[in-house]
Amino acid sequence: MGKRMKIDILKECGQAEYIGISGHIRPDGDCVGSCMALYMYLTQKLPQAHVFVYLEPQAKTFTQIAGIDVIDTEYRPAPRYDVFFCLDTEPGRLGRAEDFYRSAARKINIDHHQTNTGDGDLCLVRPEVGSCAEVLYELLPCEDVDENMALAIYLGIIHDTGVFQYSNTRPRTLRIGAELMEKGIPFSSLIQESFYQKSWKETRAMAWVLLHTESLFDGKVALGHMTVKEMKECGVTTTDLSGIVSELRNIAGVECAVFMYELLNGMCRVSLRTGEKVDATRIAGVFDGGGHARAAGCNIRGRFEEAYGKLFPVLEQTFAQDSSVR
Repeated sequence: MGKRMKIDILKECGQAEYIGISGHIRPDGDCVGSCMALYMYLTQKLPQAHVFVYLEPQAKTFTQIAGIDVIDTEYRPAPRYDVFFCLDTEPGRLGRAEDFYRSAARKINIDHHQTNTGDGDLCLVRPEVGSCAEVLYELLPCEDVDENMALAIYLGIIHDTGVFQYSNTRPRTLRIGAELMEKGIPFSSLIQESFYQKSWKETRAMAWVLLHTESLFDGKVALGHMTVKEMKECGVTTTDLSGIVSELRNIAGVECAVFMYELLNGMCRVSLRTGEKVDATRIAGVFDGGGHARAAGCNIRGRFEEAYGKLFPVLEQTFAQDSSVR
């Protein structure tokens, strides 16, 4: 099972009657875009197949993707799965779809996260590529990618590359972006509405966090947080917290942005964005999290104060051991 294996998607699906597709819990733009692009491709090329997409409820900003209502957020099982695709994650983070994946006759894992262990009958993990959508695009014949597919793939790419500004953007990424634009997608409105535009609730949450952000380690770490009580007082929920950690990373001198928010299950979610001097996966990995060198996340048991008490020594050790960030 080679991690750099080239996958012929249509050949692998063969005469499959039931095909499943899913991505990670708390799906982001790359996850949703990749899943929907693959769904469109399979339904276009394999009209005899029943194709199912399973994801948790996703942000309303992704509604520009054609046919997004086909996503089953209730996880109703198919009679069987001849093939099941795990996209943008390892199977352990599929949430309620993990059992569907495990029971499938053929399991295919396509990802770009360096922490993916390669679980599946076929696996393609390319950590040098900025998004799963980009990995997927290079598996599809260009002539088969129509405008709707192109839009979903472009959305996935811009969300995981920060609209081509993160260090995971390759020259090839920009060329792919141009190829997708040539399909006639409304790229300008797509970027504005799905990446930059914020609702009033999202703006209120971001303003509160920025107002209460703490500076640690001589300004090299920016720590933002929200408790369940604070979210209630601001009239927001966890779905209104997107983009906050990236805004913390924009503060001058910050090498590591940390955003922590409480979940209702007694856990605390931690999102990390770092500069070139700090590997975010090394911090998240201590708590069985993962992601990319510049963007990672994890869950820590406990409310904010308790979770922060566990995270602080890890941050302290990271900065103490690496003289380049001291």
